[in-house]
Amino acid sequence: MDNVLKVALAQIAPVWLDKLATLKKIEATIVAAAKENAELVVFGEALLPGYPFWLALTNGAGWDLKVNKELHAHYVRNAIQIEAGELDGVCKLAKEHQMAIYLGIIERPKNRGGHSIYCSLVYIDQNGNIQSVHRKLQPTYDEQLTWAPGDGNGLQVHALKQFTVGGLNCWENWMPLPRTALYGQGENLHIAVWPGSDHNTKDITRFIARESRSYVISVSSLMKKEDFPTDTPHLNAILENAPDVLANGGSCIAGPDGEWLLEPVLNQEGLLFHTLDFNRVYEERQNFDPVGHYSRPDVTKLIVNRERQSTVEFED
Repeated sequence: MDNVLKVALAQIAPVWLDKLATLKKIEATIVAAAKENAELVVFGEALLPGYPFWLALTNGAGWDLKVNKELHAHYVRNAIQIEAGELDGVCKLAKEHQMAIYLGIIERPKNRGGHSIYCSLVYIDQNGNIQSVHRKLQPTYDEQLTWAPGDGNGLQVHALKQFTVGGLNCWENWMPLPRTALYGQGENLHIAVWPGSDHNTKDITRFIARESRSYVISVSSLMKKEDFPTDTPHLNAILENAPDVLANGGSCIAGPDGEWLLEPVLNQEGLLFHTLDFNRVYEERQNFDPVGHYSRPDVTKLIVNRERQSTVEFED
């Protein structure tokens, strides 16, 4: 039935800063979700190849420190270059299993020179095609020491059965105008991806659902102290200040009325499943629609620049 959608929340830990090993884990998770007939699977922010936890543990703001330079270089080497076909295996599985996928990656895009990295959320449709790559607009606090700011090109929504899906990275979900940019395109299933921890997901998930009268899926990753690979550069410096748990999950789902369908799940690795009924969206939009009958575009209106930004433009 077009009005129901089975979703899978992939709450897993990366093989930290090892893109090939993490890709294998992601692909195995997709296959496992397909066996349960999931139609949409969502992975956490920056899962491929992992979140830059070292920044808060090794004086990440220290100027010209060797530890920061070497860890950053290691991170860039393990970032994903989509143009080089590094997501082709994931796309192939999406097509094979007729499954849509949201995947958080660290992107090293050629159209920005191939050296800077971006926290990007990739949407792959059920035919295995990459339909959008949303580069996080504003990296948060110490993230700015390693991630570059993105642009509005990825503020796009996508048809999935009767649903219209869109997504944002982590604290972008607290930004009213990017949310509105998605609402205005008809979003009714909002994807929020996080590096992990219920302190992020427990409030904003329900808030967005109640504000937008949409389903909201928050997906977080996991990370424990023992998850750092032994070959990580400057591992001892990282472990010296690392807590036992760096990311405890907190993946969850809220319905269009803002109530929990799946409360935040902590410290549990694996797939979480739920089936969504589109009719609930129409029911809750009856009395409030933030970009429809309960809006005043004659008074307030948002303008969005979705041009993909680049330093150079060639006219050959």
